[in-house]
Amino acid sequence: MNLGNLIHGNIGLIHLIFAAIALIAGTVVLIKRKGSKFHKQVGYIYAASMVVMLITAFMLYNLYGSFGIFHVLAVVSTLTLAAGMLPMIMKKPTNGYIALHWNFMYWSVFGLYAAFAAETLVRIPQVVIESGIPNTVFYNMVGIAVGIVMGIAYFVLNRKKKDWQRFEKQQEVANE
Repeated sequence: MNLGNLIHGNIGLIHLIFAAIALIAGTVVLIKRKGSKFHKQVGYIYAASMVVMLITAFMLYNLYGSFGIFHVLAVVSTLTLAAGMLPMIMKKPTNGYIALHWNFMYWSVFGLYAAFAAETLVRIPQVVIESGIPNTVFYNMVGIAVGIVMGIAYFVLNRKKKDWQRFEKQQEVANE
């Protein structure tokens, strides 16, 4: 099996391994009960694996030879991850930090799903790259993948929002 189209050297392998760990941990965090010790432990696994994956993302330049669309999305992912973790670490703002956490972490995980879908769609069909340069099909595939995944995320977020707000109120009462 030739993985040359999927893995580019040791950095690419590290990136792939930590992306897989983040995908699994992020999914577990979204599915399991919030606020438990297990949630926190798996959440830290998610965050740590995302940090490694994002660092390695900025070391991969084989698609463009320079900064490209996936690097822009990695910047967005870095900001989303930081915006989700900082409220829990700092416990600020004192009223609403849990909502900030779940909102940004939710988008962080779904952003990872979108990146996975985009990477899959652009790597499997070789037609998206001609002469080493991404073509229009490449950008269309990235846009479709990200649009579909984020559309689903928006729908699910709106359905779960009331549950999470109820959880936040319970946590605030418990902390008083």
